[in-house]
Amino acid sequence: MIECVCCDDSAKPKAIPQNKWVKNGEKYHVIYTVTVLPKKQLAFHLAEIDLDETCTPFTFFLAKRFSFTIDNLKLLMELIKDCSDTDFSMDELMEQIPELIPIEND
Repeated sequence: MIECVCCDDSAKPKAIPQNKWVKNGEKYHVIYTVTVLPKKQLAFHLAEIDLDETCTPFTFFLAKRFSFTIDNLKLLMELIKDCSDTDFSMDELMEQIPELIPIEND
């Protein structure tokens, strides 16, 4: 699992209940990554939130909603490689993640 912080909780789809939505400034943990079509967008499954069948068609959170420390970004790159067998370039996928922000340790 890779720690990240939500940096964009805007535009919640109506299909997702508020209790299954991310919140700005909250820490989350990425379990695995996928590339969602048709726009080839990097997306995450989080340990803390299960987007189940009640949230259909939404099953993942877009990567652009989260920021990572530099160390965790390196781990994320490895996880992306481990989770996908796509022909999309790593650079193309990494461009979808916003600027790095420091995560304060508790």
